[in-house]
Amino acid sequence: MDKAFNRVFKKRVPNHLEHILKTLAPFRDEIKGFVVESTYNWYWLVDGLMDAGYSSAHLANPAAIKQYGGLKYSDDQHDAFFLAQLLILGILPQGYIYPKKDRPMRDLARKRMFLVQHQTAHILSLQSLIQRCCATKIRANVMRH
Repeated sequence: MDKAFNRVFKKRVPNHLEHILKTLAPFRDEIKGFVVESTYNWYWLVDGLMDAGYSSAHLANPAAIKQYGGLKYSDDQHDAFFLAQLLILGILPQGYIYPKKDRPMRDLARKRMFLVQHQTAHILSLQSLIQRCCATKIRANVMRH
C-alpha cells in the first residue's frame, strides 16, 4: 500500500520465508515498513525479514486495535490492509520486539509465571474445597509438600 492508501500489490503467500522473500523482492526498494501481528508464532517471520534486510519491523498489538464498527469483512487479506493503513497514519498500536538473544529468557520467565499462577489457583481451590467440606484450614505450605 502506498502513502495514498492505494493497494500496490495483493497476493496470498504460504507461510514459508522463502516464498515471502521471493514475493517481496520486486518491491524491496519501496518497502518502508512491514507489520506483523503479535501472535504466538511471529518470531520466525520478523527475524527472517530483518535478517534479509527489511529493517523496519512493526509488531501490531491485536488486543489494542479497535476496528471500526462498519467493517464489512474480517479476514487476513482485509486485516493486512487495515494494519497497513494504521501504520501509514502513524496510529498502529505496537508491541516491543525483543532482541532475538533475549527472547528465550523472557519466554522462560513468562512460562514460569504462568505455571506459578496455575499452581496457586489449584492450591487455593483445594484449600477452599477442604474448608467447605471439612471445616478445616490447611496451609498452602503443607499442601505443596
